[in-house]
Amino acid sequence: MAENIKIKYLIIGGGVAGTTAAETLRQNDPDGSIAIVSDEPYPFYSRIMLSKPNFFLGKLPFENIFLKKENWYQEHNINFIGGISANNLDPQKKTVSLSDGQNIEYEKLLLAIGGCARRWQIKGSDKKGICYLRTLDEAKEIIDAIKTAQKAVCIGGGFVSFETCELLRMKNIDTTLLVMEPYFWANLLDEESGLMIEDAIQKGGVKIFKNETTEEVLGDKKVKGLKTKTGKEFDADMVVVGIGIMCPVNTFQKNELAVGRGILANEYLETNLPDVWTAGDSAEFKDIILNEQVMLGNWVNAQMQGRVAALNMLGKKQPFRMVSFYTTTAFGLNIAFVGNVRIEEGVTIIKRGSRESGSFGRILIKDGEIIGATLMNRTNEMAPISKLIENNFKITGHEKELADADFDLKKLV
Repeated sequence: MAENIKIKYLIIGGGVAGTTAAETLRQNDPDGSIAIVSDEPYPFYSRIMLSKPNFFLGKLPFENIFLKKENWYQEHNINFIGGISANNLDPQKKTVSLSDGQNIEYEKLLLAIGGCARRWQIKGSDKKGICYLRTLDEAKEIIDAIKTAQKAVCIGGGFVSFETCELLRMKNIDTTLLVMEPYFWANLLDEESGLMIEDAIQKGGVKIFKNETTEEVLGDKKVKGLKTKTGKEFDADMVVVGIGIMCPVNTFQKNELAVGRGILANEYLETNLPDVWTAGDSAEFKDIILNEQVMLGNWVNAQMQGRVAALNMLGKKQPFRMVSFYTTTAFGLNIAFVGNVRIEEGVTIIKRGSRESGSFGRILIKDGEIIGATLMNRTNEMAPISKLIENNFKITGHEKELADADFDLKKLV
């Protein structure tokens, strides 16, 4: 017979959103029972550090990755249920069933389920030596593989490949990058920005092949190489796949939970189900600054959403309001995304700087207001641009200043 446990605040997901929510709940409700269910066995750790050279190359003690130790949960009377996944949500009975047979009855539920690395669906993609980089276990696999690897191939034109290529080169591994698109990060950037990133990657000793889709992974049980649809073959004893993040909503959507790309929520991070909230990478929420449904995958955003979701679970009715940002650095190039950087209908662009100058920015405009920006070696402009987005700054009459790479944007704030 499955055991039934009653919990006041149940959190599915032990990452930054879920842990911040638990911390906020405990600060405001010293006695209410709290449980975190995490499909990873580890206490809360820094996902950001997974792709950073110091961690990867063993320059930091492994323990430094953990931001909470096991005794933290005990001290705060938070029940951490690790290495267990949530199987089913029954919103009528207000229960969640777990993979170990437990049933948990909740008063308030937070779905902070995060994202997982999109898996390769090609012939031979189950061979040893195919790596992803999203979880601590996946990072351990890569750390293990780079000890003996001589030739590596990275797949995908996004931040995982950008950061991983540098780590592989730091270990003097012969590295090749295969990108399906005509240039790097083509789904978010223009060609000039993409080529600027490619310049930095190639200067770092990585060979790039564009418009290439892998057809088959070669080798017996372990990867020996790849064959692409154009007939090219590449030798490799390890492959790092970075083809995006997907939100694992399937477990919950069969129970009337409204989903889009992620879990749909309003500005209070409430889902369509009573007493169910969402936060972090899995939340597709109403952004009251941009006035649209937005889904974001970054640490600071997830942390702040965890806090706001918890306050709303406590009945404080607080909207989530924040201009999101994301930064990454590799090969001496600093990249920042601010706000909404997707090119959609009605979006125009003002450019600042150029690929040749080594410093290039794009400011995205919609309905006469700034909605986002992509910045290459211009990360000092993140703060003023965030403020201009937040303040619904009207650009009319300021187009020249925005297009002048030497103009100090702080003067417009």
